[in-house]
Amino acid sequence: MNRQPKPILAPQEDISETLYRSYSGARVSSADRECQGIDASQSGALIMNADDWGRDQETTKRIFECIRHGTLSSVSAMVFMEDSERAAAVARESGVDAGLHLNFTTPFSDPCCSSQLKERQRKVASYLRRHALSKVVFHPGLVRSFEYVFAAHLDEFRRLYGSSPDRIDGHHHMHLCANVVLGKLLPTGTITRRNFSFQPGEKSFANRFYRRALDRRLARRHRLTDFFFSLSPLKPASRLQRIFTLAYENVVEVETHPVHPEEYRFLTGDEISDQLGDLRIASHYALCH
Repeated sequence: MNRQPKPILAPQEDISETLYRSYSGARVSSADRECQGIDASQSGALIMNADDWGRDQETTKRIFECIRHGTLSSVSAMVFMEDSERAAAVARESGVDAGLHLNFTTPFSDPCCSSQLKERQRKVASYLRRHALSKVVFHPGLVRSFEYVFAAHLDEFRRLYGSSPDRIDGHHHMHLCANVVLGKLLPTGTITRRNFSFQPGEKSFANRFYRRALDRRLARRHRLTDFFFSLSPLKPASRLQRIFTLAYENVVEVETHPVHPEEYRFLTGDEISDQLGDLRIASHYALCH
C-alpha cells in the first residue's frame, strides 16, 4: 500500500513509533519477534477476529454474515456448545479460519456433553467468577480440573475440525488466568492472545505493569500479535482510526462480537470502509504474511 493513512499526529513525528510509545508494553521486542519467526521488516496486518463461533445459531449466523461481507479474518470457536457441531461443519466447508476459544466460565450447552466434564467446568467457573482477582491467583486444588477441562477442549476441537488448533484464546480472556499460564497448559508455539493494549492513564500503573509482565511471559513460549484491542467502543471514531493506523506497520488483532447489534451494523455497513481507507483486512489470522 502506497498511500499513507490520514495523519493524526504532527507531520514531523513518525506515526508508528509515537503510537508504540503511547501504548505501554504493547510492542513485541525485536528479539521476541525473531524468536516467534516474524521478519522484523515485515509490513503490518489488521486481523479482525470474531469470538464465540458456535455458541448458538444466532451468534454463528451473525459472524458468518460478516465473514461473507469481507470484514472478518477469522473466528475463535467454542466447543461443547449448542451450535458447535454445526458451526464446525460450516467452517470446514467454507474455509473459515478457526482457532480454539477456551471456555472455563460459561456453562456448556451441548446436551451431549458429559456430566463429569460439566461438573469439572462448574468448579473452575465457580472459582474464576468468585472475585475479579481470582484469575491472577493460582489455585493448587483445581490443577486437575483445569487440566481435565483443557484436554477435553483440545480433543473436541480435533474431533470437530480435524486438526489441533494453531491458535488458542479464552472466553472472558481466561486463557490468561494463573492456572493456565503457570500450569503451561497452552502448547508451546501456539498463537495466543495477549492482554489488551492500553494507553497510559486508561488503567492504573499496577494494572499495566502486570499485563506487560504477563505478555512478556507469554512471548517466551507463544506467538503474539503486536497489539490487541476490542472493536467496541465504536465512538469516538478517532479511537478506531488510531487502532487501524497501527496496522500499517504492525500486527494488530481486533476482537469483535457481531452478535452485538452495534458491532454487526458496523461490520456490515459502509462506515468500516470509510475508517479503513486503503488498509486491507487480513484474509486469515496470520502473524506472517
